[in-house]
Amino acid sequence: MSGLAAVSNKSEQLKMTDCQGDGAGDMTPMDLYEKLTSQGETVRTLKTEKAAKADIDAAVQLLLKLKVDYKQVTGQDYKTGCPPSESAISQDNGPAAAADGDDMVDPWNVSTSSAKGVDYDKLIVRFGSSKIDQELVDRIESVSGQKAHRFLRRGIFFSHRDMHQVLDAYEKNKSFYLYTGRGPSSEAMHVGHLIPFIFTKWLQDTFDIPLVIQLTDDEKYLWKDLSLEDCHRYAVENAKDIIACGFNVNKTFIFSDLDYMGASPDFYRNVVKIQKHVTFNQVKGIFGFGDSDCIGKIAFPAIQAAPSFSNSFPQIFKGRKDVQCLIPCAIDQDPYFRMTRDVAPRIGYPKPALLHSTFFPALQGAQTKMSASDANSSIFLTDTPKQIKNKVNKHAFSGGKDTVEEHRKYGGNPDVDVSFMYLTFFLEDDEQLEKIRQDYASGALLTGELKKSLIETLQPIITAHQERRKQVTEETVKQFMTPRPLDFNF
Repeated sequence: MSGLAAVSNKSEQLKMTDCQGDGAGDMTPMDLYEKLTSQGETVRTLKTEKAAKADIDAAVQLLLKLKVDYKQVTGQDYKTGCPPSESAISQDNGPAAAADGDDMVDPWNVSTSSAKGVDYDKLIVRFGSSKIDQELVDRIESVSGQKAHRFLRRGIFFSHRDMHQVLDAYEKNKSFYLYTGRGPSSEAMHVGHLIPFIFTKWLQDTFDIPLVIQLTDDEKYLWKDLSLEDCHRYAVENAKDIIACGFNVNKTFIFSDLDYMGASPDFYRNVVKIQKHVTFNQVKGIFGFGDSDCIGKIAFPAIQAAPSFSNSFPQIFKGRKDVQCLIPCAIDQDPYFRMTRDVAPRIGYPKPALLHSTFFPALQGAQTKMSASDANSSIFLTDTPKQIKNKVNKHAFSGGKDTVEEHRKYGGNPDVDVSFMYLTFFLEDDEQLEKIRQDYASGALLTGELKKSLIETLQPIITAHQERRKQVTEETVKQFMTPRPLDFNF
């Protein structure tokens, strides 16, 4: 699920493997020019032959993406019949980026030029989702009878699809279920990975509903330079950290794709149904797959889509296909579920609803990526209190001024300060957080004092998590990962 659960661990760059796609970084300007020309011809042919609108739209989206890649690599706009100049051909090829300074966000890459991070308002417009406004937060409180989680109050979960519809049904005693996940690419998880699970647990407790958690060990094998055995082992290790978040075993089913696909004919039937209704042109347009990507990648989106439908879990929902799904995930995973929502009515299923989160920044700042291979890019769930203190003090990007005198006079910038960003995720008290913001911005609070607040907030959270994880035995993991009925009264 590639961090479907992760508040986007955009951290881990794809390694070059046999499955690596032919992105702009792998192509010369002339290669891109020829591919653009060919894609333009494909679009014209589809329109001439009056192909399905979805196929035409997907082909156009790929054409537009190629034009962005071409301009990034050559510095020139693509023009039919005008190959790239020699100066462009000699230019060093860099990775694809969004046009006109826009942020790039897809399931595998996130990049931004702003120290504040991704512009989420622009992203809502680009993705066509809806903003979680105060009215919706108030309604969630009214329907649930609970104070909204801090992630909702602070805009960490900031965008949605069809949440009002979920609440409408819930008010009429029609229940729903939750689906989130994790792409297990290493044994170690960091604090950013906890964000979706903390919020999903709150949703489960608040609405008293079942939850399915997909561990996409198959995806990691297809995208990473890892053995199949390692991917499955990471899935089991990551499951222990997920269980340690405190999920109710009677309402939670955690599954590895490598295990469940072979054990559940109903799940696989849904995968095949989805695959039949999505064309190759569509997945190319949505995900940017190229001709050199392995066929496993092209088929995978249907596997991530299948848990969105309740009859993929007959042991839980007794074959019912009408129970709506709500998916809390980082917004980089939205392309998978735009595809899913497009397919759902064509195979007779309700569209899943979504709640999108922002991305969790690396210690070095919102412009950089966290990486499991860089121990200093984040706080890991295995870190000792001393390691947490050292990492925050040495590596957390500061929004403060260069000297104490300047800081006292001009104040710091909490919007780019990583310690303050982390506190917005983990400090529960709204009034305390706002006081820290004001004091830091005014210069009354120094960077060292702000970092101290973060250290004192994180250390007990991580220590408590480690203690809970120690209680998770192999038998506990087996309980959560065995297909079985869950407590669900519908």
